[in-house]
Amino acid sequence: MSDIETISKHDSKSIELEIVSPVNDNFTSTANNFNGTVRDGMNGFHGPYRLYKRRFLGLFGMVVLNIVGGLSWPWFGPIANDMVSDFGITLDQVSWLGTIEACLYLPTALSIPYLYSRFGLRRCCDFGAAALVISAWIRYAGTVKSLSTNSSYALLMLGQCFAAIAQPIYQVLGPKYSENWFNLQGRTTATMIVAIANPVGSAIGQLLSPLVGGTRQSILVLGIISTAVIPFIFLVHSQPPTPPTYAASNPSASFSHLARDVIIGGRSHGAKMSRRQRFDFMIIAWIFGILVAATNTFSILTSQIMQPVGYSDDISGLMGACLLLTGLVAAIITAPLFDRVFTKHLAVSAKVLLPILGGGWLSLIWAVKPHNTGGLFAIMTILGVTSVTMLPVGLELASDLTRNAEGSSAILWFMGNLFNIVFVLVEDALRAPANADPPLNMRRGLIFNGVFVLASVLLIWLIKGEQVRKTLDEEKAAEGGGGGVVRSA
Repeated sequence: MSDIETISKHDSKSIELEIVSPVNDNFTSTANNFNGTVRDGMNGFHGPYRLYKRRFLGLFGMVVLNIVGGLSWPWFGPIANDMVSDFGITLDQVSWLGTIEACLYLPTALSIPYLYSRFGLRRCCDFGAAALVISAWIRYAGTVKSLSTNSSYALLMLGQCFAAIAQPIYQVLGPKYSENWFNLQGRTTATMIVAIANPVGSAIGQLLSPLVGGTRQSILVLGIISTAVIPFIFLVHSQPPTPPTYAASNPSASFSHLARDVIIGGRSHGAKMSRRQRFDFMIIAWIFGILVAATNTFSILTSQIMQPVGYSDDISGLMGACLLLTGLVAAIITAPLFDRVFTKHLAVSAKVLLPILGGGWLSLIWAVKPHNTGGLFAIMTILGVTSVTMLPVGLELASDLTRNAEGSSAILWFMGNLFNIVFVLVEDALRAPANADPPLNMRRGLIFNGVFVLASVLLIWLIKGEQVRKTLDEEKAAEGGGGGVVRSA
């Protein structure tokens, strides 16, 4: 069969269609389904673009799986003392059940773009679901009382290793799912919904683990939840028959090409990132990593920061909940605005909000003191509103700069977890001694956190933040068949 066919476009004009050779599994498997439209090789798909209602089912599936993927990392923190007494292990060993996930997250996140290019989005999600189930029941196998202490701990640790495979899959691929299924009026909102699902899962894990019984029963409940969500994987599909935007029709460059393009330039195919775009992406990756690390570290160390100055575990927990809940509300309100009103102003929004966020973290140096509950809750509100709002903005802006949603997302989440490990270790090392006033206070850790965050977020003023992907989508939508989007069932 010839590589060139003649088809009829919707306006009855005769045009030529180049059949793209199957070099990528992401869209070439469905290239022949783009009926009545044009796809011209590396220039992508020219419309009319389509939206499918099933995209919301897939989004719901991604959210549920991402929530459950976030349960296991903080699960053992609230029951650490009970784990010590029931399993005969140390507090340091309990801490490593969470730390091992953060460590293994790093290589896993960087491998996901390759897995996506090789197997597609749905198959990657299948891998994540399988890892969730395996991790759950390996952990539960470690609760058998006849096992030795070392054997039980080894099984618990092995289970956490499998959980570390599942968690980054749904985080990293969230922006790619949004790109594949949503148009410009919904893409940032979809990215936001998937992105905040993981911290919601972590918060649920912290609340749920001490409430469901003893340690062994708690681990069983985690296993049941991890298994029960598996059917949600069937809601997720790799891509629609017809893409919603120009960007969705173009297979991303490989992760190695992206890394080479970011570091030294010279993408071997497709649009090349300019020096300014590479510079902007590096700054965004740095700031994103620092902010994710600061928030996660504060969540981990909240009680250790607040208890020395007189706040109970309940109040400390409420402060963490305040940060998350106010952030969720703000993100739900602002994400549609970024999609429909401030569509070309992601960088400007970041330049306004990030200095406020940096000031909030710096203010904790003086705000963490006795009898300042109201002030601390006000700061938690500011931190929540600004930090969670910036989460989808960072992911979308990075995708716009690189034109590689899964690759840029992998780098950003890698940076977040890398800095998270560093921040936890540094702030723990900066803890005051037992003879300090007050004993074991975290003031030096707060100084490190606040100064580092503020210095980093001010770099946002150096970026231009050109949204190349969004501009191309708008241009191609205007060119292809009248520029409209056809909504399908």
